[in-house]
Amino acid sequence: MKSVSDTTALEKLFRPLSRSLTVELARALVNLQADEETQARYETLAEQRTQGSLTPPEHDELEAIVRANTLLGLLKAEALLVVNPARPA
Repeated sequence: MKSVSDTTALEKLFRPLSRSLTVELARALVNLQADEETQARYETLAEQRTQGSLTPPEHDELEAIVRANTLLGLLKAEALLVVNPARPA
């Protein structure tokens, strides 16, 4: 899994992205979700992991989904800054 420092590094890498996102693209990113097949596969793999029955290839697949979700979460966070810019106090 990604460490906190990996996530922080990705956040810093994506920060400039928010400066060039259009509001329309930012909204699309914020609303982006996994399709039903991917979500179902994630849930199956997560359950197998909980039960201790995950094979090494399935472990790799689960980790790939988690990494992709982390990446998407960071992109969504940057997109939210465009959709809902902070107002000065």
